[in-house]
Amino acid sequence: MASNIKPYNTHLPINHQKVNISYLSPEQLDRLTDCFLDYYEEIERYRKARGRLWVVYLFLRYTGARLNEVLHINDTTDIDFRNSEIRVITLKQKKKSLRIVPIHTKAISELMIYLSQYPDMKGKIFALTGRAFQLAFKTVCQRAKIPQQLSHPHILRHTRAIELLRSGVPVTIVQGLLGHSSLNTTAIYLRMSSQEAKMILKDRGLIWTIYSILPKFANIVYPFKKGNYNGSIIL
Repeated sequence: MASNIKPYNTHLPINHQKVNISYLSPEQLDRLTDCFLDYYEEIERYRKARGRLWVVYLFLRYTGARLNEVLHINDTTDIDFRNSEIRVITLKQKKKSLRIVPIHTKAISELMIYLSQYPDMKGKIFALTGRAFQLAFKTVCQRAKIPQQLSHPHILRHTRAIELLRSGVPVTIVQGLLGHSSLNTTAIYLRMSSQEAKMILKDRGLIWTIYSILPKFANIVYPFKKGNYNGSIIL
């Protein structure tokens, strides 16, 4: 499952006051997804049980919803198969509310395939305990060589938020998709470190190094002490 999101250094924190947001790089996310699919398919007698875990994983990955929100989905009433949308109960707000979240057709397709193979699971696919999914998630993360501090389901929520914002989705739309009651909460994901912001600007052609603009002068020794000049021109 290739990703169109450019890889950046995820060890650089996104700061909002003293909050550090951790998330998966595109490569880690692709590796985790591949390992989860292998986990589901590798042993035939476990496919019925693991297929539910696989579907839950895809819904977490493509919605950015909280684990408990996904586990409250009723596959007979909360999913619009035709329009690839799901109805999610927002659990973290004082007053529970519903939100409609578009979801990748890959997740819908995998759900339909599972139901075609195990029709007796209709209405029960998401009826799992959070603990059961967390244990499976940790197992797959170990296979995918995901660092231990990132090996929890909530990392998919952070990762989806970053993915959406980097793709240019307005922060207010991301707020609605994630079910944040306050825009300030969503804005945490925008507080990138200055170094990462510089990397993104450079990647999108909004910042260049002087050496890339004037390659014939690359051997010139500039009269600046090391550390006092970073060689960048910002336009």
